[in-house]
Amino acid sequence: MMIDNLTYRAATGSRVVGRAITWRGPVLAGVTMALALGTSAPASAFDGGGQGAPLSARDDKHDHGAGVDTAWGDDDTQQSLRAVELGVWKPTDDLGSLYSITGSIGAHRAWGEGVTGDGVTVAVIDTGIAAVEGLDAADKVTNGPDLSFEGQASGTRYVDGYGHGTHMAGIIAGKDDHLKLQKNADRRRFAGVAPDADLLNMKVATGDGGADVTQVIAAIDWVVQHRYDQGMNVRVINLAYGTASSQGVDVDPLAHAVQNAWRAGIVVVAAAGNDGIASSSLLMPAQDPYVIAVGAVDHLGTDNPSDDVVADFSSGGNDVRRPDLVAPGKSVVSLRVPNSYVDELHPEGRITHDKGGRYFRGSGTSQAAAVVSGAVALLLSQRPELTPDQVKAMLRASADPLSTENPAQGAGVVDVDGVLDMQTPSVDSVTQAWPVSTGLGSLDASRAGEHVLDPSTGRVLTGQFDALGDPFDPQAWAAQSSTGQAWDGGTWGARAWVGESWSPQGWAATSWSGDAWSGTPWSDRTWSQAYWNGVSWRDDSWLAVSWRGGTWEARSWRADSWQGVSWRDGQWVAVSWRDGSWEAVSWRDASWAGVSWRADSFLAVSWRNLV
Repeated sequence: MMIDNLTYRAATGSRVVGRAITWRGPVLAGVTMALALGTSAPASAFDGGGQGAPLSARDDKHDHGAGVDTAWGDDDTQQSLRAVELGVWKPTDDLGSLYSITGSIGAHRAWGEGVTGDGVTVAVIDTGIAAVEGLDAADKVTNGPDLSFEGQASGTRYVDGYGHGTHMAGIIAGKDDHLKLQKNADRRRFAGVAPDADLLNMKVATGDGGADVTQVIAAIDWVVQHRYDQGMNVRVINLAYGTASSQGVDVDPLAHAVQNAWRAGIVVVAAAGNDGIASSSLLMPAQDPYVIAVGAVDHLGTDNPSDDVVADFSSGGNDVRRPDLVAPGKSVVSLRVPNSYVDELHPEGRITHDKGGRYFRGSGTSQAAAVVSGAVALLLSQRPELTPDQVKAMLRASADPLSTENPAQGAGVVDVDGVLDMQTPSVDSVTQAWPVSTGLGSLDASRAGEHVLDPSTGRVLTGQFDALGDPFDPQAWAAQSSTGQAWDGGTWGARAWVGESWSPQGWAATSWSGDAWSGTPWSDRTWSQAYWNGVSWRDDSWLAVSWRGGTWEARSWRADSWQGVSWRDGQWVAVSWRDGSWEAVSWRDASWAGVSWRADSFLAVSWRNLV
């Protein structure tokens, strides 16, 4: 179903102020809400109408693209109807399944030839990754520092309470146990595009998808500096994030950060945005001409590629900057986080007659970008010597143009089979020489009118201040980021965001306290959880934290343990974080943090990506 011209507002205790948004496109695209942390969370993604927080003066209900999110449950494949008829869901019959998508782009042949993504780590800068089946194998996921506002609460640290980051991770590199990687792909088990690639979990957004642009920039800087830590080999960053930056690439700080990653040998894959083919520009950082900007292709419900078109939600950009290529992004089935926010709010995303209850369906350029990130991992596992410029040139040269001309397709649909057969171009022949971003622009211009705020004080994070409320010195930061030295141990900017180094349990955490945004001290705000548990999932445990028998045993994320609540049996079993546990309060029920929310009003989000 299509829902046009409906403005959704959230009333929660943690929020973002900015434009109100008219959501366009299928289903309820872009509805998000916080995993409440009571007074322990400094900020998240929404204005809390009724909580006394001022609304932004910018309240343009027709602003294109603000807060655009994945359209969960968008099923143009009509497989739900077929599943009802047959009494079973078959991934072989579903055009949106990863079995079908990996087959259509030529990944099955790559697997049969031993090209599986092995030796490549993909950094997923998103809402976290949950330890669901397909992502829980030995050493599959390594946790970088949790830079989200939920990183201060040990029970939410790293874990995806929203459901988006896990969906991306599954597309990129999900892999079931006992999966047979061969040309005739295993129909019974789940596989992402690059099933043997590893994942670096860089959580920057809360359970409602809320994040400040400085958290994303800090995450990119951290990945660049630590790309070879703990046996990792980070060659790809997947960014399903974007802002409608009002300044040019030549000065935007986010553009500067991704260019530094690119020059460090990391391929940055960015979602173009879900603002429609007629949109006048791509989101930042997809706007940056160095990175790989990805749009979405729509199969129109048939398995005949001759009728494929650019998805109507996919941002078209302009003659200066278009998507580089497109990839499957319509009705994509990936891994589900049971009882996560999107799972509760969008039950239509669940797969009818999915007996294991493992899968969830969504549409967006986020999904398309994840497909391309997996394709890049495959190419780099075959040819690890490639530069980012070579990777981009080869993907564009091998892409399959759509039958219908549309500049929004870029070079065409990603073709793994084709790119793996290409001869490697010389470095000099494909080196990009676009102007370099100085990074000296305004953070507020990069935020584009969308701001997180402190729910206990109503104070908005605005101006040249980072997510901790400290002054941001663009000249000092730009120089440090350019040389891969923006982080000093656990310090980014003016003070420590996390601990100083890796420990046996993971990168040490630290407590945020002191100054608030606008120079006012944080009130009633001292986080004592000064540790981080778990670096990577090994076998059935997070190192000392055991994942056995459907509960967390031994040492847990909280000193007082999960006590049988929260994340159990591969899902969230309770949903409201109060007094150290998830309470059994449904995200679809009548209240959130004591404030009612309605299906007819949600406000603007800061994580205007999840595109």
